[in-house]
Amino acid sequence: MTNNGGKGTTSRPTPGGVPGTRRFPWLMIGAAVIVVGLIAVIAYALVPQAQEKGAAQGFSPSADNPDPSTGIDGVVKIEYPAGNHVQAPQRVAYDQSPPFGGAHDQYWATCTGIVYPDAIRTENAVHSLEHGAVWVTYNPDRLSSDDIAALASNVDGKTYTLMSPYPGLDSAVSLQSWGHQLKLDDVHDPRIPEFITALRQNPNTYPEPGASCSTVQGGFDPANPPPFDPSAPGPDAVPVNGK
Repeated sequence: MTNNGGKGTTSRPTPGGVPGTRRFPWLMIGAAVIVVGLIAVIAYALVPQAQEKGAAQGFSPSADNPDPSTGIDGVVKIEYPAGNHVQAPQRVAYDQSPPFGGAHDQYWATCTGIVYPDAIRTENAVHSLEHGAVWVTYNPDRLSSDDIAALASNVDGKTYTLMSPYPGLDSAVSLQSWGHQLKLDDVHDPRIPEFITALRQNPNTYPEPGASCSTVQGGFDPANPPPFDPSAPGPDAVPVNGK
C-alpha cells in the first residue's frame, strides 16, 4: 500500500498471473488457427474438383451440340453397325483394342457404376456401349493403387458406366463409348470427366437409347463375370461388322 495523503490504493494481483496484467487467450487463438488451417486444406482439395466438374458440364449434349466429344482433343470416332450378336464362347475379330463398337455378345456387361477388379470379356463390354455406357479401362502395369482409385472415382456408383483393367493396353487409360475412344496417360486428365459427360447416355451417339444397364437374370453375372481372353480371336471369329 502507498500512503498518499492518508489515502491509499492497492494493486491486486490477477488470479494466476502477474499483478496488473491480463491472461492472453493462447488456447483460443491456437484453436482458431487450427480451424482456419483445416478450412484451407479442405478448400485446397475441393475447389479444384468443383472447378473440374463445372468445366466438364460444358460438355453436356444439347440440340445445338449433339456430340460434344468433337471438342475433346484426341477422341477417335468410327462408325459401327449395331445389333449384331454372338453367343459365348464365340469371339469377335475386333479392329481396335480395346474395342468400342461392332458385333458383341448377346448379354451386356452390367454397367451400373461397377468397378470390376479383374479384366472382363470384351464382347460383353461392347454390348454395354451399345446401351449408352462409357467403359473405362486401364493398364494395370502402368497405374498405382492410388491412380486406380482416382480413376474409379469417375465411375463408382455412376449408372451407365463400368471400369475394368485391360491387360496389354498401349496407354495408361482408355475410355470407350459406342463409336468413340480416348486414350490418355494421366488419370487426372480433365478430358476424362469431359468424355463421360459428353457421351454417357448421349442419345445422339449410341444405337439403343433407353436400353438397360442392369443385370439380366441368367445373363452376365457381375459377381462372376466372363474373363478377358488375351489370345488372338482365331480364324472362326465373327468379323467386327458381323458379316
